[in-house]
Amino acid sequence: MKIRRDMVLMAAGGLFLAGSLFLMAFNYVEEAQADRQAAETVQVLTQQIIPELPDKTNTETTAKQIQSVSVKDEDYIGVLDIPALGLSLPVMDNWSYPKLKKAPCRYSGSFLTDDMIIAGHNYKRHFGLLKQLKQSDLVTFTDVDGFVYNYQVVTVETLAPSDIQGMKSGNPGLTLFTCTYGGHSRVTVRCERQE
Repeated sequence: MKIRRDMVLMAAGGLFLAGSLFLMAFNYVEEAQADRQAAETVQVLTQQIIPELPDKTNTETTAKQIQSVSVKDEDYIGVLDIPALGLSLPVMDNWSYPKLKKAPCRYSGSFLTDDMIIAGHNYKRHFGLLKQLKQSDLVTFTDVDGFVYNYQVVTVETLAPSDIQGMKSGNPGLTLFTCTYGGHSRVTVRCERQE
C-alpha cells in the first residue's frame, strides 16, 4: 500500500514539474514574441511618423488632441524611450490585458495634460526592469506628430496591486507602472516633465 502511495506521489510530482516547465517555456515564447513585435512597431512608427516632423518640443498642448497611428490593426500614440534601461517601446492608445502582451499602453491621462499613466507588462524588454531606474534618469515620449516630451524620474515606488488611488496620486507628469512577478505588488515610477 505504501509503495503504491509513493508511486502516486512521484507521478504527481512529475506532472507538476512537467507543468512548470511547460509554463516557463510558454512565458519565454510569449515574452520573445512581445519583444519582437514591439521592436517592429517602433521601427514602423519611427520610419513613418517621426522623420516627417523633425525633433521638436510641443509648447501648444491645449489645442492639440491625442493622435494615433494604426500599425497591424492596433492604434499607437507614440514611442517611449528609457535610455537607462536601453528601451524604446511603442505605446498603445488605451490599455487592455491582451494589448499589454504586445506593448505598453496608456492606462489613463495624457501627455498633453501632464497626467499620463502608462502600464506595461513585466517582460524584461518591456517594463520588467523599471525598479532599476534611479532618480534623475531620463525618459522621453515622442508622440505620433513628432513632438518630444522630456521627463526625469523623481521616485520609484512599490505599491499594493490594488492601490489605484496611490498610483494616480500626485501630479508627476508621467507615471509608468508594472506588476511584479506573481502580482504581489506594483512597481510605480513617477517622472516630472522637463522643459
